[in-house]
Amino acid sequence: MQLAPWASDSTQTRGRRYPEDAPSGRSDYQRDRDRIVHSGAFRRLEYKTQVFLNHEGDWFRTRLTHSLEVAQIARSLARSLSLNEDLVEAICLAHDLGHTPFGHAGQDALNQCMRDYGGFEHNLQSLRVVDELEDKYADFRGLNLTFETREGILKHCSKARARELGDLGRRFLDGTQPSLEAQLANLADEIAYNNHDIDDGIRAGLISLDELDALPLVAKPLAAVRSRHPDATPRQRQHEVIRRLITLLVDDLRAATEARLAEVAPADADAARAQSRPIVAFSDEMRAQATELKRFLYRRVYRHHRVYRMTRKAQRVVRDLFEVLLDDPLLLPPEHQARAAAGREAEGDAGSARAVADYIAGMTDRYALHAHGSLFNLRQVD
Repeated sequence: MQLAPWASDSTQTRGRRYPEDAPSGRSDYQRDRDRIVHSGAFRRLEYKTQVFLNHEGDWFRTRLTHSLEVAQIARSLARSLSLNEDLVEAICLAHDLGHTPFGHAGQDALNQCMRDYGGFEHNLQSLRVVDELEDKYADFRGLNLTFETREGILKHCSKARARELGDLGRRFLDGTQPSLEAQLANLADEIAYNNHDIDDGIRAGLISLDELDALPLVAKPLAAVRSRHPDATPRQRQHEVIRRLITLLVDDLRAATEARLAEVAPADADAARAQSRPIVAFSDEMRAQATELKRFLYRRVYRHHRVYRMTRKAQRVVRDLFEVLLDDPLLLPPEHQARAAAGREAEGDAGSARAVADYIAGMTDRYALHAHGSLFNLRQVD
């Protein structure tokens, strides 16, 4: 496929942290994607939560299925915009590698536990996973991904942390943008999670299509489905509405981005990065409607009493694990004991706490529940 002048070209990558020979028979971004897919952190996403905990039902999304859905949406958009599909796919598949067990509930709990030790943020943890924690290669720590993939993984960052990241964090200090592929991956993530949270919320009985009819963004596809498929089953109707909703969002994002590209006409990928605002974006009208949908999901799904009760339980599990493991690192598996000891020697209490946070963040939902039981339930014997 012919790339647009402003697309990221793998032959022009800013390189890797550790020099390597060029890959044979594939591009550097394809190598990144392949390393991500074969990583342990990627496999564990199968048993990490989106909204509903892993044991609550086999039909709910996990971090793995979410990542695949994001990659599918982003690749389709990248092709239509003549951006680099391989880079987009690598970013999408890696963007959640640092997520804790129990979804945002786990992240919030671990961030609170780490408040005196630098905090915890899953985008930074995803970068930490690919830079340091994956341990497969004899020549380097991590996966040694390209600058462009690492840049796309890091969606958010405080200025204090950005200063520690050198070139990778510079855009958070000077107000410029990541690659167009990174911008696209970010919005594909938003499209995917809003729509699958609608799907999962309906499946769980927390919301209904009739309630969503009050939202302008959903009303149009719902009316179209009712008119065209009056005899559809509830499940068919639900699927038809969601796929039309995804199409609405994707079409708007494509059209609005094409208009911005025509206006800005960046000469190359670096010129696209130099902009003060993202080029890849929804129209103003669609952004307002998508924000209204987010607020609805927050009220009716994420704060639903059934979800909230499980959220509090999950946060208790994470806090208990952090407190007991930080207090007595001998309870950690040997490999993580060594990391905690090395962290303490290098950075004091903050280094030891970071090693504990790394261990907990790497857990799946079921492993975290098992670890909690083995430490606090006298009847559970490992």
